[in-house]
This record gives sequence, C-alpha cells and structure tokens, in this order.
Amino acid sequence: MHVPAAPADVILALRAAGCVFAEDEAALLLEAAAGDSARLDALVAQRVAGTPLEYLLGWVEFRGVRVGVRPGVFVPRQRTAFLVEQAVAGVAPGTAQACVVDLCCGCGALGLTAATELTARGCAVELVAADIDPVAVACARENLAPLSAPVFGGDLFDALPGDLRGRIDVLLANTPYVPSERVADMPPEAREHEPLVALDGGADGLDVFRRVADGAASWLAPGGTVLVETSTGQVDTACAVLAEHGLVPRVEHSEEYYATVVLGTRHPGS
Repeated sequence: MHVPAAPADVILALRAAGCVFAEDEAALLLEAAAGDSARLDALVAQRVAGTPLEYLLGWVEFRGVRVGVRPGVFVPRQRTAFLVEQAVAGVAPGTAQACVVDLCCGCGALGLTAATELTARGCAVELVAADIDPVAVACARENLAPLSAPVFGGDLFDALPGDLRGRIDVLLANTPYVPSERVADMPPEAREHEPLVALDGGADGLDVFRRVADGAASWLAPGGTVLVETSTGQVDTACAVLAEHGLVPRVEHSEEYYATVVLGTRHPGS
C-alpha cells in the first residue's frame, strides 16, 4: 500500500520546533490525521507547541508493541525496555508459571510486554498492575484488558490484593528517580505534561524506591526479584538499601539502551 509523504511544510515546522526526527514524526502525524488536512494542521500545531508526540498519536511503541497512552499518563521511555529484558531473562527457561506485578505501572507497558514475552515462552503468567494515579489506572486497564490482568489504584503495596504477599516472582517497579531539584531541568515535554508523581523521586531521587525496597522482601516469593531503573550515580545507594532489607542486590548496565537497572532478589531459603 502506498503511504503518502508528509507535506514539506509539516516537516519544516517540526524541524523549526526542534524535533530531531521531524520526517518520522511528520509521517506518524499524517497517519493519525487519516487524510483530514484540518486534523493534521491541529496535530502539528499541538506538537510544535510541545505536546508529546505519543499523546497526539494515542500510543507509544514499546518493545515492538503499540501501547495506548493518553494525556496525563507517563510515557514509557525506550531505555526502560532494558528493565523488561532483564525481568524476562531472570525467569528460568522452562518455568511453568510466574506471578508478575507491575508496580507504579503507568500505562502498563512493562507488565504487558513482560507477560506477553513470558507467555510466548510457554510460561503461564499471573499479571497484576497498580498505580496511585487514577488516569494511569484507567489507561492501564485498557491496555491489559486483553490479558485479563487486574489493575488496582492505590499507594504501592497498599493497592495489591493481600493474597499476593510472598508470591511475587517478578516485581517491576518503574519508580520515579529524578531528584526534586532536577525536575525543572527536564525537557518541557516531560515536566509540563507528565504527572509530577511519576517524575519526582524526592531529595536524592530514591524516596519511592526506598518504600518499594521496604515492602519487597515480604511481598516477593523466595527467589523472587524486584527490578528498578536508576541513574548510574544512584547505584551504590540503591544497592545498600536493598541489602538493608535483606535482598541480594545486583546491577545491570546497557550501553545499547543507556540504561541502568538495580535488582534485588529474595534469598530462596528465606
């Protein structure tokens, strides 16, 4: 099927607004407009004004899957695909079933892709997600409906059903890790459009992480692992926090994704 090229003026407008991948974005906006020139003009105007591209499209591609997003929901970063990669790799081949929880789930992209990939390997996945933001909860429910995965609203572990305690094999926790004083330095797309609760990690960026680590030991199954994305400068502190809570820490870096993931595993015999 022939896909029409985006008008040159659209590409120029996006370039002038600082869009690095103006041609790609123009093509996606053209697709979203579905032949309606007035709609295209409106989308371009919003993009030039700084609205995140993903909000205009209504989706983000994450690990090869189009995941629905909506205004006011944190847009999953491509580097976070490394966290999912580590989570899936941590489930031994041949594992018959696994309980996976996506905490601070946002749109549910991490849980969706992790469960999809594990299922493709023949592992039966019990997936549960939770977030404190009602907008995120509604978005995640739509994305996870095909998997019949429940999404709960509430503050971290308080949102989860009690019968999950001690049964979680994989705990994905994409907690905010930007120090409060650095939020103002983030790109306008993030700080002006995404929820602050998904960005601001407190004084050193690890406030929410500490609360996750505190609860993880009792919610993880023996041998279960919590995975959290951090910056390289936060690794030592994060590992110390995990160790303080009886978890065995490990750090994985990816040059490909420019990402760092800290993992904490509950000892199999505990």
